[in-house]
Amino acid sequence: MTTAPTRPRIAITMGDPAGVGPEICLRALSDVDIAKACIPIVLGDSEVLKRVASACDLPAPENVLDDASDLRSVDAPAVMDVGTVEVDVLTPGITSASTGEAAYRYVVQSITCATRGQVDAICTAPISKEALHAGGHAYPGHTEIFAEQTGAAPTCMMFVSDALCCSLVTGHVGLNAVSGCLSERRVLDVLELTADAMQGLRGKAPAITVCGLNPHAGEKGLIGQGEEESVILPAIERAREKGIEVIGPLPADTAFLPQRRAETDAYVCMYHDQALIPLKMLAFDTAVNMTLGLPFIRTSVDHGTALDIAWQGKASANSLREAILLAAGLAIPCA
Repeated sequence: MTTAPTRPRIAITMGDPAGVGPEICLRALSDVDIAKACIPIVLGDSEVLKRVASACDLPAPENVLDDASDLRSVDAPAVMDVGTVEVDVLTPGITSASTGEAAYRYVVQSITCATRGQVDAICTAPISKEALHAGGHAYPGHTEIFAEQTGAAPTCMMFVSDALCCSLVTGHVGLNAVSGCLSERRVLDVLELTADAMQGLRGKAPAITVCGLNPHAGEKGLIGQGEEESVILPAIERAREKGIEVIGPLPADTAFLPQRRAETDAYVCMYHDQALIPLKMLAFDTAVNMTLGLPFIRTSVDHGTALDIAWQGKASANSLREAILLAAGLAIPCA
């Protein structure tokens, strides 16, 4: 009989092998605070990690497992060798179909481990959407892979930091498609997911501010197609009927001013940059991306592959560190 660990096991996907994912994962494996909080297990290519460790003067991984390992027996920082890319033909900063395929396989492997109860949470390093598509996987990003692989619905992205928390009604879609993706049901789903998540994170019912879609929040239907009046406001009213404290829809150009932030636990934003511009201004390198609605905890960095500095030892591991520590704090160790 396996004894439950005192620390949760966190699967950390290596991200695109040609980006900064390998080096920030190496830093996570040797981080003392991470080791105290959890058992980090990097899912990636051990040979890539060894090569990056040499290039960046970082400690090489010592505890390497094969991809058939039962991670429930792991009690120290480790690497699960998924073995998907030929390190000899890999060029730092240059993504390809093979690196996209590798990144995809790390994620799928992490989902398998989580659904089997071998790990308690997942944390993901950055992937290249271009490489992912070149590898034959036409997903806009991580969130959609997790949703499809688990069959979870509804789901949404929420970015968490001490300065600001924001959930997205729409994710990686073009700006001209946002209005068509909005519905009363979708806005309400994100409000409910956000309220539940913030209750768990902060231990109290949150105050949520909702941004409008159009300039000036539509000026009562005078700007845009009336999305505020026909979609967003009805969703807010239904959320209030469920006991959720909601303000809005507010114009996004004033919603993030200091006084409003002081009165807000989380924001619900209609599109990607409406949330990410203020978030990265206030909490770049410390914000964590969470996927709400999954059957397990999933966190991620709030940055990309940074190909221009890949394998140079320059990449900050702060966001990955915060993402791992958040996952560890939320996870319940399984047997």
